[in-house]
Amino acid sequence: MIEPLHGATHDTAHDTVTVMIVDDQPPFRAAARAVIERVKEFALIAEVASGEEAVTTSAAMRPRLILMDINMGELDGIEATRLITSAHATTMVILVSTYSLEDLPPGARASGAVAYVNKDELSPRVIRQLWESGGDPEWQRDA
Repeated sequence: MIEPLHGATHDTAHDTVTVMIVDDQPPFRAAARAVIERVKEFALIAEVASGEEAVTTSAAMRPRLILMDINMGELDGIEATRLITSAHATTMVILVSTYSLEDLPPGARASGAVAYVNKDELSPRVIRQLWESGGDPEWQRDA
């Protein structure tokens, strides 16, 4: 059972960007949490460890932004992204993993994600820039 973090609820105010982190590795979830906590006006509302949990939690909590790992269990991040963005077109998903851009798995660009960020490059500046620009135009052009 996934519960909101720190008693958070979905904030419908447009100045708060609600965020969900999806990754099966606790150390990366902690690192991503630290990044999100440093971005003003971003509020972490959930962390989940699988694609299945991502789909159900995003439907219930409706985060505006999701940081989605690619490699997880049975339902990987690419398919979870496809399911989430087809059900909720306004949810922005950024795929994160350790792949180089050229080595991304098939289907990553067509998943509905607005960008890909290597885990080593995840930073408050990168997240804010992608949010404010609506994603990576190069990523979207190549989809």
